[in-house]
Amino acid sequence: MTKNKKLGKRTSIRMSILRSQASELLWHGKIETTVDRAKSVRRIAEKIVTLGINTYEDTVKVNKDKLNKKDETIKVEYVNDGPKKLAARRKMMAILRDLKEIQGENEKKADYKKRVADIKYPLIEKVFREYAPKYAARKEELGTGGGYTRIIRLGNRRGDNAEKCILEMID
Repeated sequence: MTKNKKLGKRTSIRMSILRSQASELLWHGKIETTVDRAKSVRRIAEKIVTLGINTYEDTVKVNKDKLNKKDETIKVEYVNDGPKKLAARRKMMAILRDLKEIQGENEKKADYKKRVADIKYPLIEKVFREYAPKYAARKEELGTGGGYTRIIRLGNRRGDNAEKCILEMID
């Protein structure tokens, strides 16, 4: 078995498919695909999660002057990304597809806009806010890194007899 399966596609097409599936995996928590694709997507997704774990706590507090409604200058404290987290965020943006937050079925448009106003890249924020703290705690508890995904085999697909599976993030 080779380290990098070509999956019968040219490099640009294959990488586009794998990056899209990695984005969907991180967004939804699980995807259904073939075993060979799942193994390739797993490598990308686990590297992204590891990058998030190693850098999610790197923040810098910055004080800035701001004018209020009465034209008075007040000091406002912002929390920005540190250099390592910023580099990790940019690397994730280069690899992952930009997915947008979906409006809820019974959610009003004003409530949706208010909820997503401060989030520019929801998938990357999900990696830093949900996956990184959860898997960092798991890493501390077990003393090992990696192993954030699981492949559950489903059997062969009708038609081309490709082996299907579910690739999911471990809770």
